[in-house]
Amino acid sequence: MKYARNLEKVLHGLFLVLGTISVLSVILITVFLIVSGLPAIHSIGVIPFLFGTQWASTSTPPLYGIAPFILSSIYGTAGAILLGVPLGFFTAVFLAKIAPLRLRRSVETIVNLLAGVPSVVFGLVGMIVLVPFIRATFSVPDGATLLAAIIVLAVMILPSIIKMSITALDAVPRELEEASLALGATPLETIFRVSVPTAKSGIATSIVLGIGRAIGEAMAVMMVAGNAPNMPNSLFQSVRFLTTAVASEMSYSAGLQRQALFSIALVLFLFILAINLSLNVMVKKEKK
Repeated sequence: MKYARNLEKVLHGLFLVLGTISVLSVILITVFLIVSGLPAIHSIGVIPFLFGTQWASTSTPPLYGIAPFILSSIYGTAGAILLGVPLGFFTAVFLAKIAPLRLRRSVETIVNLLAGVPSVVFGLVGMIVLVPFIRATFSVPDGATLLAAIIVLAVMILPSIIKMSITALDAVPRELEEASLALGATPLETIFRVSVPTAKSGIATSIVLGIGRAIGEAMAVMMVAGNAPNMPNSLFQSVRFLTTAVASEMSYSAGLQRQALFSIALVLFLFILAINLSLNVMVKKEKK
């Protein structure tokens, strides 16, 4: 008994230390981004930096407008959500409530494998298969476009949405579904009027994770989007996201250019934080 109590105290202390390290890591990252990013915003100006339409960090004089990156990230993420969320949601519903057990296990194995694929592999497949397909199908000069980035991101967020939605649907008490069926509801009515509303908190969490991955992806997007600092006026235009703007120039940057890249990272961090907070508030309101 005494040994069990001592072990419990040790584990409690270990978990406390690990939790504290996680919180401190987030705080340190936040402080670092603020300290590193604010000087460039102050030097360039908030309005020219956030709403400027041209980025030419190596020209004379240099231009540091990140509006094209912000809009590209918003459009790319929104497009990935429009494609990926319905497909992931209905796939999860089918696997959790309709599919035979053998089919469900087979598809879940594929989804788990898809979740473990590195982002560079998604980018490579997109660059070899998707980019030439878009170029040939839509007769555009270059298939590395915003559309290619949207499709790749939509595929990348599917595993997170499917796996967490299945877990949420499996957690719905069987008694609720049986009561609905006993009252005369059809199986589909029970799924979409009882099971899905009951599991909506977990489904919303899966969408939040999917959005976070779509916004934060860099390598795959860099390989299929063209990585050109253009305003995203068309789906068939080469663009550059916030993440790829930092990744593509950080290795050779210096001075104000390097500080501006840290400022982009700060904007991206605040962007993701605002989206996560907004969605979490919505989920909490739905729970109440």
